[in-house]
Amino acid sequence: MSLPDIHGFLDHREFLRAWFAAKKEANPRFSHRLFVRLAGQSSPSLLSDVIEGRRNLTTSTTEAFLKALKLSEPEAEYFRNLVLLELGDTPTERNRAWAHVSAAREVAQARTLDDDAFEYLSQWYVPAIRELAATEEFVADAEWLAARVYPRITAQQAQRALDLLFRLALLTTDEQGRVIPKDVAVATPRQITGLAAHNYYYGMLDRARAAIDAFRPAERHFTAVTVPVPKSLVPVLKRELDATVERLAGAIQAAEEPPDQVIQVNLNLFPLTREEGE
Repeated sequence: MSLPDIHGFLDHREFLRAWFAAKKEANPRFSHRLFVRLAGQSSPSLLSDVIEGRRNLTTSTTEAFLKALKLSEPEAEYFRNLVLLELGDTPTERNRAWAHVSAAREVAQARTLDDDAFEYLSQWYVPAIRELAATEEFVADAEWLAARVYPRITAQQAQRALDLLFRLALLTTDEQGRVIPKDVAVATPRQITGLAAHNYYYGMLDRARAAIDAFRPAERHFTAVTVPVPKSLVPVLKRELDATVERLAGAIQAAEEPPDQVIQVNLNLFPLTREEGE
């Protein structure tokens, strides 16, 4: 019987589904009820409920499942981190889980573009370098990029970003040998998309805070308003922000002059108050 390699999975539910299917194929009498009994649990539907997302694993049920799965200790640790990758309470906890998962996949030679897509969104300067490639002055050189990107990054970080962008096919070389951006979507699995977005927004907000002192008013623009609103208006305001981004994108695409710098546009909306008891 060949069980699935856990290092090929980024979703603990999908691993459980594949593991059970392999056990069922090897032994048609193997059932969800038998798995739950091996795990020392009482609910006969627990495995199917977890696989289908109707229930989440807790620390105790994770250990119970590991008892039934009979994984090696390194594999068991990988499974624990897969669970935390989706169900960790904070971005910090989920980031820590991702670090363990990514390292284990690399050791197991199972590193894929999923890892690269996560890094693309989690390092603020990587998308900045991709957009910088649209300018006429762009040079695909680590030292040049390290000096061009602000705040400054190291040449090692710049080279890692270049390598990553080429692996993701977000940069390519044209017939003249010039490195240019390629319009390719970056997709990440469901389990890490939200976490990568957290990292992206955190990074860009840090850049925005630093820009207040780093640039002259003519080079940057900040505007804000603090107002009381009914909660029912928030979805409308969010749609208006999305529409604003679309209008900005249209203005950028309609520009007749070639781009010569990369900018970051942040539109933020968030509550500054909570109701009593929240």
